[in-house]
Amino acid sequence: MTASGTAAGQVEQTLRQVTPGRYDAYEALLRALASPSSGQVWMLLWHGQAGSPDAQYGHMEVDGHGYAPCVTSAQELSASGWMRSYEVVDGLDVARTLYPDHYGLWLNPHAPGGGVGIPWLDLRRIATGLDRQPAGPLRLSEPAVEVSQFYALLAQSAHRTPAVRSLRRAWVQPALGAPYLAIGLDVYDTSPPAVDSVRAMMQQSIGAVPDGLPVSTVAMSDEYDPVALWMRANSRPFYDRESHASPSPATGYGYPPARGGY
Repeated sequence: MTASGTAAGQVEQTLRQVTPGRYDAYEALLRALASPSSGQVWMLLWHGQAGSPDAQYGHMEVDGHGYAPCVTSAQELSASGWMRSYEVVDGLDVARTLYPDHYGLWLNPHAPGGGVGIPWLDLRRIATGLDRQPAGPLRLSEPAVEVSQFYALLAQSAHRTPAVRSLRRAWVQPALGAPYLAIGLDVYDTSPPAVDSVRAMMQQSIGAVPDGLPVSTVAMSDEYDPVALWMRANSRPFYDRESHASPSPATGYGYPPARGGY
């Protein structure tokens, strides 16, 4: 079997297991796509040829969100009836290309049931490391855990750390894995000394966290992070150096129309 045939088999095997609510199967699909040895997809080109500067991926829209359609093997390409060009690309490379523009990836849109869509937030997880980001969909809320001593100590430490503008908090429940307390860090300065001072601030305060309570941090400047986006839209800082910050307002099947593509 060829390398591409092996890749197609692994992606398609995990794809067949994905059904509504099967987040474990969906995670397995993401891992297959993220692996250079098993994550090749056949990207459908709406315009141009593979490797040409004017090549454009196809475009489809589902529930108001944009996706680039692809198929998972040469056999699926034939079954799709796609008559234009295509290119075979590692899923990791596709993820890095699509997610900054808030585009997802749609696998086998011609298949019975319409295939499976990978939203741009999950492409970001593939691009940056699946284990570094929580598995979605996320349930986000104000924390209900009582850790006032930790918040007070953290606020005091932040006041002594000039790089920190404000701190926010959220309770994050991933689709898979344990829920955790997220601390949003809004900073003035991202130079190495400033980053070290913020890291030291967290280390000085983490001892006040009860045993067994996971705590993570998120950069409020990250325009792609769903936790940071939620905190900006829905929570007020529990520490604010400037004392006047307020939350700012805020994440079908079909081949692309003739007017253009991604």
